[in-house]
Amino acid sequence: MIRINFLLLTFLAIYLLKAGIEVFLHRLNLSYLGKYGRKVPEVFRDIIDQESLEKISSYTIDSQRFHIINFLAGEGFLLILLISGLLPWLSNTIIAKGFGTILSGLIFFGILWISSSLIRIPFNLYDIFVIEERYGFNRMTPKIWILDFIKSMAISILLGGLLLLILFILIIHGGKKWWIWAWVIVGGFELLILWLYPVVIAPLFNKFEPLENEELEKDIKMMVEKAGLRIKGIFKMDAGKRSRHTNAYFTGIGRTKRIVLFDTLLSSHKEDEILAVLSHEIGHWKKRHVLKQLILVESVSIIAFYIISNLMNWPLLYHTFGFQKPIFYIGLLLSGIFLSLLGYFIQPLESIISRRFEQEADDFALALMKRSEPLQRALKRLALDNLANLNPHPLYAWFFYSHPPLGERISRLAHKEVPFENKNQEIHI
Repeated sequence: MIRINFLLLTFLAIYLLKAGIEVFLHRLNLSYLGKYGRKVPEVFRDIIDQESLEKISSYTIDSQRFHIINFLAGEGFLLILLISGLLPWLSNTIIAKGFGTILSGLIFFGILWISSSLIRIPFNLYDIFVIEERYGFNRMTPKIWILDFIKSMAISILLGGLLLLILFILIIHGGKKWWIWAWVIVGGFELLILWLYPVVIAPLFNKFEPLENEELEKDIKMMVEKAGLRIKGIFKMDAGKRSRHTNAYFTGIGRTKRIVLFDTLLSSHKEDEILAVLSHEIGHWKKRHVLKQLILVESVSIIAFYIISNLMNWPLLYHTFGFQKPIFYIGLLLSGIFLSLLGYFIQPLESIISRRFEQEADDFALALMKRSEPLQRALKRLALDNLANLNPHPLYAWFFYSHPPLGERISRLAHKEVPFENKNQEIHI
């Protein structure tokens, strides 16, 4: 039976605060858009007309309203699980079957994960086949969606189940310092996924082919060599079979490092714009942003594992949510939910760091390209092609945006010049 005590009341207060902040910021952003989103910002007037702006505003409104509903539904489902007594009932039912501690834990997490995945299906379908379809982005067929869902489920069960199994074994047999070994294993697992993703996982969903434009490929290779990077290859991804959204990215580590260009990007951008986008991505690697992010994540991760190891030994945690005695996998779940809840409030710090990295990558692109116009045009085209909100509320952007608002980025580039000594000589970076 759920116990009403200071821990439950504190949890509910933080939970409601999180939901309140989320809804408030999204409604604030929508209100700001309604007040200031009727006029095309100066930096976009050469590419976005009034009709396009109205479409952008409409897409932003529909997307954000749906996000609020989706968010509240997800949070409501979790809250019901925690305070309804369903979790103790499920745990007791599984234990009564006599599966054994580790297998019981895997079944317990598996049922929760499958249930949450099934509940998300209607929201995912509405997002893709209603909202994205309405604005001309969706190109996914029901067949592709079903295949993607099956593949994603299979990969998650395989990799997630394996990682949980290792964690359970460490918790039971790793002694009091199990959390240190868990941190090492999870960190190594994440690096393995980063290494495997481009060559094993991503090809399960998309085709990656060499560029057909040999001249563009040659220019990209020259730019990469100029920046001092070694990559496995340059590939075109058939992103257009699912969505009209455009993008490009670097992926992989070590020998699996590669450049990936969406076919939608290749068809909608000029060559110098594509090079500018890639020069920005190269900037992330040259500035070691991936490494810095890994260090930050692992630093937070080891603290999180230490806190979890202590919370799992706290009887009040179990009693509050209806469990008669400590069960290690229940403790892992409850302490993970608590930390995830608290982690929401450090999101602005993560956003600040990420935006700083994006500015550094923009500066690198400016130095590598020796001019800012291609990247400015690329960002404007990305805004139009993806119907990006041109007028986000400053507080909303501060809290959520991993990139500076596009108008702010373009204005910054327009007023930032290449250092004089680099304008007429080879750049060594």
